[in-house]
Amino acid sequence: MKKKLVSTLLCAAMAVSLLAGCGGSADTSATTDTATEGTDAAAEETEAAEETEAAEETASAGEGKVYYLNFKPEQADDWTALAAKYTEQTGVPVDVQTAASGTYESTLKSEIAKTDAPTLFQVNGPVGLASWKDYCLDFSDTDVYKELKSDDFALKDGDEVKGIAYVVETYGIIYNADILNTYFGKDYAVVKSVDEINSFDKLKAVADSIQENKDDLGVKGAFTSAGMDSSSDWRFKTHLANLPIYFEYKEDGIGSTPAIKGTYLDAYRNIWDLYVNNSTCSGKDLAAKTGDDSRNEFLNKEAVFFQNGSWEYGNLVGDGKFTDDDLAMIPIYIGVGDEANQGLCTGTENYWCVNKEASADDIQATLDFMYWCVTSDKGTASMSDEMGFVIPFKNAKESPNLFVKQDSTYTAEGKTPVSWNFTTMPSEEWKNGVGSALTAYAADETDANWDAVVSAFVDGWATEYELANQQ
Repeated sequence: MKKKLVSTLLCAAMAVSLLAGCGGSADTSATTDTATEGTDAAAEETEAAEETEAAEETASAGEGKVYYLNFKPEQADDWTALAAKYTEQTGVPVDVQTAASGTYESTLKSEIAKTDAPTLFQVNGPVGLASWKDYCLDFSDTDVYKELKSDDFALKDGDEVKGIAYVVETYGIIYNADILNTYFGKDYAVVKSVDEINSFDKLKAVADSIQENKDDLGVKGAFTSAGMDSSSDWRFKTHLANLPIYFEYKEDGIGSTPAIKGTYLDAYRNIWDLYVNNSTCSGKDLAAKTGDDSRNEFLNKEAVFFQNGSWEYGNLVGDGKFTDDDLAMIPIYIGVGDEANQGLCTGTENYWCVNKEASADDIQATLDFMYWCVTSDKGTASMSDEMGFVIPFKNAKESPNLFVKQDSTYTAEGKTPVSWNFTTMPSEEWKNGVGSALTAYAADETDANWDAVVSAFVDGWATEYELANQQ
């Protein structure tokens, strides 16, 4: 194929030379343009051919196939499209199935028992690995593991590498810059720039003020609905709950615990109250509110603030809904620590694992697909540009994601990122217990109902940790 393409390029060059020799000034520019276009097209064909050849070399020589059980619904279409490109180039079948939000663990348990089980799946960290490590291939001698930038992104069981992170993400409070700037210009504004919102007290003052003047600003609430439907509750029972865990771990100098103390649960209550009482709807309605409800409220400019992460970027800027000038992200302040120097919440709970129970051909095909995803131009471009990922691999392409760039800016300014410690939460059942208690409290904000949240958080943690370690 390469020889044919080189011949094509030489022919194009000869044609240009002959036409120039025949002279005539009438069509010189048109001839040059045509020749250039031909050369460009040939170069593009060469590049495409080389990429196809590289993919074919990467692909397994066996009869393997790939079944990827994807964790992230927001990237379902992107993964399906990328898999199709790989199959087109290599002939290796790649089936991508995506678990519904909040159902990954149960879906994986069901799928792993089937004859055609997933060859590629994920765990969320050390706790998730504990449940699935017996199914996980050791990546130690694989090419894809050697592409990791650092062992910080490897999930180990002793000396064995059982998982590798495929994306580093960031979350915080996304805001509508246009509405917030309009607010700053009002006489009733309590601050005059976003730079002044650098603590929980300032965030609360601004949110309360926006809520009080929502009609004048043309919004329904300061915050989008803190929906507790399964498509949305992970933002609060997991991501928001990370904050009190992070600060407790930081104070105690630990990275995990069999018994969380709940040192900062009063701060957790304060931020939850702020979300609920300055929302687009009443707390009684949150049980049925979905992730789509929350996103649509923000897209429709019905709220100023929206707790979410870098994975939401594509949904917000797609089809020209917003531009980068319309959006930004600030840290989630809960009134603890050095807030003026606090950064965004940055980390991962997304670790790829390969099913070692799969056939040798399927294992090799899966490793080849993973390697192509994180080293090829098409793979890295898709993961960066389309999925908005920061991938922790040597050949990573810089992400265009605004929120990722902001995280880098915060860090460059000396602000400390909040690490992802929710990967140490003892079980999915623990999260569900906290979520149910939060929902009941939002509907009726009594001390007794908050005590139930504390019990679910602290007592539930100890119980679930013990159960997990008995298995």
